[in-house]
Amino acid sequence: MEGVIYIPAGERGVIRLFALGMRPEQAAFLKEPGALAQVLGIEALDMEQVEIFPVSDLEDIGLTGYLTEGCGVPRTQIEEDREMLQALEGHVLLIRSRAFGGEETRLTPADQIVLKGTYGERRTNWNAAPETAESAKPYSAPKLSPREARSQARRIGATLFAIVMALIALAVWALVF
Repeated sequence: MEGVIYIPAGERGVIRLFALGMRPEQAAFLKEPGALAQVLGIEALDMEQVEIFPVSDLEDIGLTGYLTEGCGVPRTQIEEDREMLQALEGHVLLIRSRAFGGEETRLTPADQIVLKGTYGERRTNWNAAPETAESAKPYSAPKLSPREARSQARRIGATLFAIVMALIALAVWALVF
């Protein structure tokens, strides 16, 4: 089937960019409940995961900057389509995978809605290398005998006690004189 866009079940982290070849009033109407789903040929769509806007609103950042900085698309993906993205005018439509609720979907967009690119969002690498620093190893703290530990704690306590008493004496002396 020509013109059908297949979205697999469970798809995550994909952004589809469409050019809207229609008047601004028509593009604005697509924000109404159910309108966009109808022109895409599907039952429902999560509009929280959809953006419709004129490219001119992006001013200096441009569509390439918006996709990389605003949507988290890696620059390497954008570089391939840079010229096409810079040449886009009018309104565009961004749809994130989450808009389809994780279900398998087949889009049959109207003739005025043309897919321009499919981009993957940056993924977090959750694989961590094991820490190898000496201080990260178990039981690597300096070892003191119980007698040395008590002695050290007494010295610290005595020092703090002397400082607090000196401050109190100083405060009393300042109030008296």
